[in-house]
Amino acid sequence: MDRDVEGATTFVKNTIADLLQNKVDMSQLVISKALAKTDYAGKQAHVELADRMRKRDPGSAPNVGDRVAYVIVKASKGAAAYEKAEDPIYVLEHNIPIDTRYYLDNQLAKPLVRIFEPILGESTESKLLNGDHTRTVIVAAPTTGGLMKFAVKTATCLGCKAPLKGTKAGAPTAAVCDYCRPKLPVLYQKQVAAVNKAEERYARLWTQCQNCQGSLHMDVLCTSRDCPIFYMRKKVQKDVKDATDALERFEYSW
Repeated sequence: MDRDVEGATTFVKNTIADLLQNKVDMSQLVISKALAKTDYAGKQAHVELADRMRKRDPGSAPNVGDRVAYVIVKASKGAAAYEKAEDPIYVLEHNIPIDTRYYLDNQLAKPLVRIFEPILGESTESKLLNGDHTRTVIVAAPTTGGLMKFAVKTATCLGCKAPLKGTKAGAPTAAVCDYCRPKLPVLYQKQVAAVNKAEERYARLWTQCQNCQGSLHMDVLCTSRDCPIFYMRKKVQKDVKDATDALERFEYSW
């Protein structure tokens, strides 16, 4: 609309950078396909995922005729797309890292080149898909699978992120280390603000879902896996719990 080629290029680069740094909300990365049958000629991502979900919990697994929502997660090198498809809720609960590079290479690259090539010419791919904005990739630490079964979880200071020594499994964990103890009131206020912000966002999403179902006086019953707000609400619900758990650690720090 503005005929601003440089502005459009900058927008695309910033979006790619946000994707590779896990700043894009997972609800924007969900792929949904109908489970029309289970005997496809080749292996399909949504069919294989439905089989895995059925093994975990047959009662909640999708059946023929349902839509299967999934995201592509990190896996071993050379793994096929159907092996990397995973249930978004399972990904949230177990902090499984998203394969952001897959989305860039298989979902964004070709459409972006088709749109920008008439304007930028043959250098479109090098200008948009290569450069400083693609060099920083942040991957979340998984909590399940692979070598994580041998990992030992260690609490860290909420101030400097240094590991807290001497904490026993299942025992209450302090919020800060001895070095950050003088800053305890400031860190406490910061954590309270984080809890309030997460709760406010969750309340807004909850109200949005209530408006969608036509009543502000009933609990939200919708579990639509095709709605991005559903995944946003689940993500923020987890954020509220994590922020609240961190706030409770201050009770053992005063």
